[in-house]
Amino acid sequence: MHLRAKVFTTVAAALLAASGMAASTASAAVPTDRETPTAAADRAIANTWVYTWTGANIRSCASTQCSINYSVPANYQLSAICWDYGEWVSQNGVSHNKWVLLGSGASWIWGGLLKGNETGNVPNKC
Repeated sequence: MHLRAKVFTTVAAALLAASGMAASTASAAVPTDRETPTAAADRAIANTWVYTWTGANIRSCASTQCSINYSVPANYQLSAICWDYGEWVSQNGVSHNKWVLLGSGASWIWGGLLKGNETGNVPNKC
């Protein structure tokens, strides 16, 4: 019985190690022009949940001039990576230029549409 537990533990550890290596390779293979593979891996670990307080457009860059990737309703939960400065927006009595990069790494939301502070409480800057 003790030997069987050791075998299961060894197999489980090998599977976890293999899946961890595959995830590292996948995230390193898709860096954007603005980041190194290490930065992409670090940001993926630091994801924060954000919530919209009103309906919101999710855009392809940090500007209202960029295409809309999709729209979400109020109280929608999104995974966020970091925030950065983008186009200055004034809407619903809120004005600032902080945008939040979402978990896909290819979509942005203006922070004024999120619950919390100007960045939806996302702590790290891109």
